[in-house]
Amino acid sequence: MNPKELISQALNKVLSEMKISDVNFDLSPSKDPKFGDLSTNVAMLLTKRLENKPTDIANKIVDNLVLDKNIISEINVTQPGFINFRISNAYYQSIVKTILDKNSNFYFGEIGQDKTANVEFVSANPTGPLSVGHGRQAVIGDTVANILQWHGYDVEREYYYNDGGKQMRILGKSVEGRYYQEVGEDVDWSDDYYQGEYIKDIAKEIINKHGNDLQADDPIFRKIAEEKIFGNIRETLEKIGIVFDIFSNEKNYITQEAIDNLLAELSNKDLIYKDDGATWFKTTKFGKEQDRVLIKSSGEPAYRLPDILYHKDKFDRKYDLLIDIFGTDHIDAYPDVISALEEIGYDTSSLKVLIHQFVTLIKAGEKVKMSTRKADFVTLDELTHLVGKDVVRYFFIMRGMNTHLNFDLELAQDQSDKNPVYYLQYAHARICNIIRHGEQRGISFKDDYDPALLKHTSEIDLIKILAQFPDIMETVLESLEPRVIANYLQSLATAFHKFYTECHVITDDIELSQARIAFVIATKNILAEGLKILGIAAPERM
Repeated sequence: MNPKELISQALNKVLSEMKISDVNFDLSPSKDPKFGDLSTNVAMLLTKRLENKPTDIANKIVDNLVLDKNIISEINVTQPGFINFRISNAYYQSIVKTILDKNSNFYFGEIGQDKTANVEFVSANPTGPLSVGHGRQAVIGDTVANILQWHGYDVEREYYYNDGGKQMRILGKSVEGRYYQEVGEDVDWSDDYYQGEYIKDIAKEIINKHGNDLQADDPIFRKIAEEKIFGNIRETLEKIGIVFDIFSNEKNYITQEAIDNLLAELSNKDLIYKDDGATWFKTTKFGKEQDRVLIKSSGEPAYRLPDILYHKDKFDRKYDLLIDIFGTDHIDAYPDVISALEEIGYDTSSLKVLIHQFVTLIKAGEKVKMSTRKADFVTLDELTHLVGKDVVRYFFIMRGMNTHLNFDLELAQDQSDKNPVYYLQYAHARICNIIRHGEQRGISFKDDYDPALLKHTSEIDLIKILAQFPDIMETVLESLEPRVIANYLQSLATAFHKFYTECHVITDDIELSQARIAFVIATKNILAEGLKILGIAAPERM
C-alpha cells in the first residue's frame, strides 16, 4: 500500500471512530514542501459540522491517527487547519527496488485487464496527403491507445473513411483534368479541383499504365487516385509509428436496408420529418437551435446519417470502451450522433469523445499558411522528414489537446536542451553512458546494494518523482491527456540532471557506487517506459 492509500485509510478509520461519515476530503501534495509531502483539508471540512476551530479538529484527528513510522515519519498541523504528512526516506529508498522489479505496477496497470477498447482517429478521406492537423490527431489517438494498453486493455485502432461522396468525385475530376492537360488537351479547370503536385503525379502514372486515350468520366481516374493516396496515408502514418488494426469504409454501413431501418426507428420516436424534399432530424428536441438534415433533397445521405450507422455498428461490437478523437470542426455534430443512438436504445456511457484544437506551423516567427484544396500546406510526411518521428510525436502532445498548438519549426530542429525531446532523450542516453562507465570500472548492478545510502537531497527529490509514475498513469487514464505524461517526463529529466550535477555515481566508494547504479537504472527504466507510451525512442547514445 502506498503512503497516500495508507493515510486515507487511517483518516477514514479515525472519522469512523468519531461517528463522522461522508467527508470527501482532499489528500494532495503539500504546497510548501517544508511542511511535508502530503496535506489534507479534512479538518476544515468539518468546522461547521463539529462547531469547532479547524486547528483543534486537526489536532484531535492527529492524536488518534495510527500510521507506520517507517512510512510516515512526521505529522504536523498548520494554519488554517491543514494536516501535513512527511513520508520517510526509508519508504522512498525502497521505491528503487520496487521499480527494478519488472512485475511491479510501474510497468503496467490492471484496470483494463480482460476489457476491450476501440480508438478511432485520423479517419481522413483519401483526397490528399495527411496534413499537420491530421498528424496531431494521429499522435493523440495512438498515444491514447498506448495509455489504454498500458492499463491492460485489449485495444483496436480504427480508421474510418469515406471513398464516396462529393469530395471523392472532385478528386476524380481533378485527376482527370490533369490527365488531359498532360496529354496536351485544353481543360476547363475548376477552382474547386485539388491542385497539389500529387494530382499531377497520379495523372502521369495513369498515362504510363493506361495510355493517353482514356475517355472522360472513366472510373479509373478516381480508382487510381484513391489507391495511391490511401497508400501514401498508410506509409505516412507508419513513418511516425502508427499502424491501424481496422480500416472501416463508410459504404459498408450505408446500405438501403440499414438506412430504412434507422429511419423507421427514429420515425417511431417522432424524431424525423420531411421538408423541401429532405429528411430532417429533430435535433431541436435536444437543445440545438435548428434541426439537421439526414438525407438531402438529392437523396444523398448527409454526413450525420452514416456516422450514426457507423457508431451503431461499433456499439454492436460490444467494446467495453469506445474512444472517438475529432478536430474542433466536429464539435457540433457528434452530440447529434449520440442523441440518435440513445433514442433508439443504445447506452452510450462507454463512449468518450476527445476534441483537439488545430495546429499552426511557425517558421522564423511567422505563421506558415495552409490550404488543403490549393495544396499550399506542409504535409505530415514533409514535417516528419524535416524534424524526425520523435520530435513530431512529442510536439503534437506537448500542449493540452484543448489548446491550439503552435508548432515551432526552429525549436523542433534545435539539437540542444532548448528542444524538449532532445532534453528527455539526452537524459536517457546520459544514464546509459553512466552505466557503461561503471562497467568499465568494474562496477555494475548488484541485487544486494544498500538503498539506505541513497540519502542526498537530490536523490530523494528524484525518487519522489519516480514514485509518482503509477499515480500519473492513473490520472492519465481518467483524462486521456498525453500532455500529462510529457510534463511528468520533463520533471523527471530535470530532477535527474540536477542529481547528476550534485552526485557522482561512479566513485571510489564501491557500495555507494553500486547503490547509485541501481538508482540510475531505475530512473532509466521509468524514463524509457514513459517515452515508450508516447511512442518516442529512448536512445542509448547521442
